Amino acid sequence: MNPLGLYEPGTSPVHRAPAGWKFLALLAFAVAIFVLSSPLALTGCALAVALTYAIARIPARRCWQISRLLIPLLLVVFLLQWWMLGLDSAAVVCLRLLTALAAANLLTLTTRVDDLVTAVERGLSPTRRLGIRPDRIGLLVGLTLQAVAALSTIATQVREAQRARNADRSLPAFAVPFLVRTLRHADDLGEALAARGVGDD
Repeated sequence: MNPLGLYEPGTSPVHRAPAGWKFLALLAFAVAIFVLSSPLALTGCALAVALTYAIARIPARRCWQISRLLIPLLLVVFLLQWWMLGLDSAAVVCLRLLTALAAANLLTLTTRVDDLVTAVERGLSPTRRLGIRPDRIGLLVGLTLQAVAALSTIATQVREAQRARNADRSLPAFAVPFLVRTLRHADDLGEALAARGVGDD
């Protein structure tokens, strides 16, 4: 199963909110997170995201999937920041990462990619007069979300293959196949876009 970037069907208020407004809210929230520098304020933001997960009625298994991926990353970042910058700075950096990634994941769990792409294209349609291509920006947003989903799937599959070979603690056993499969996915995606004429102009 794809841990990140996979839409979780639901009828909660978060699911029913317009995709464009949710995207704008995420951008504003991300800016606020990186402006704040108080661990207490950032903890409040993280709790707000957790409350929104509850309102969206995201199943516990999906919350565990993102936690399982984020906890090792945050632990490494925390230890490095603590060693280089001190405890307070480490707490701020990790709280920012945790809150931002959890909020972004919530958007993908409660919003279909097609709806989000359509909302971006519609919202940017007035910028055509400035020479901006809303369809290209919408495509970029869609590909970004799908890339997160694809990479998380590849990481999960490689990790499962590691366990089957009893190589859980071997970094090369994870990094090499992950890199190879990621590059192969990028090649396939590039060929698919070229076949559809994307970038010909």
